Amino acid sequence: MLLILQPDDVPADSETDKHVLLTIQPRIPAGSLAFAELPAGMLDDSGSFGGAAAEEIAQETGLEVDADALTDLTALALSPNTNNKTPAATTKPTDDEEEEGLIPAMFPSAGGCDEFVPLFLHQRRVARAELADWQGRLTGLRDQGEKITLRLVRLDELWREGARDSKALAAWALYEGLRREGRL
Repeated sequence: MLLILQPDDVPADSETDKHVLLTIQPRIPAGSLAFAELPAGMLDDSGSFGGAAAEEIAQETGLEVDADALTDLTALALSPNTNNKTPAATTKPTDDEEEEGLIPAMFPSAGGCDEFVPLFLHQRRVARAELADWQGRLTGLRDQGEKITLRLVRLDELWREGARDSKALAAWALYEGLRREGRL
C-alpha cells in the first residue's frame, strides 16, 4: 500500500511536500533485520484485497483507512484509458490476454512463482506537526512477532529509499504514470 501523507498547509492540487510511509522490519529470507518496504500483507478472512489492505495499514502503521478510500493502482493502470491523452492505452486486451484471466496485479517473480500483488494507494492530508509524529513510530502486532518501525520518506525519494522493495518501486511507477496521464 502506497500511503502518501501531505501537510494540509500545502495546496491540495500540488505534488509538493508529499511523503510516503515505509515499514522497517526484519525480513530473514532477504537477510535483513531492518528491511524498508511499503506496508503489505496477505489476503485472509477479510474477503477482499481492499479489506485486507485496510486491515494491514491499521496493523502496520496505526493509520485507520476505510477500504473504500483505497485506489487500486494496478486495476486502474491496466484498465483502458478513457481520457484520450494516450490513444494506445485505450486498446482492449487481446483475446489471448482475456483468456488468461490474469488478476489485475503485479507479479514480482512471474518466472519463479505465482505470487501476485495488487497495489493500493491512499493519500491523506495531515497537519504538518502530525507528519513528524510518524517518523520512528513503533507499530506491528507484537503478539504475532511483528516489530515494525515507521520511516517517513519524501515521495520523490521513494525510488531510492525503497529500491530493494519491488512493491515500492512498482507502486511509485504506477503512481507517477497514472498521475502523468491525469488519471489520479
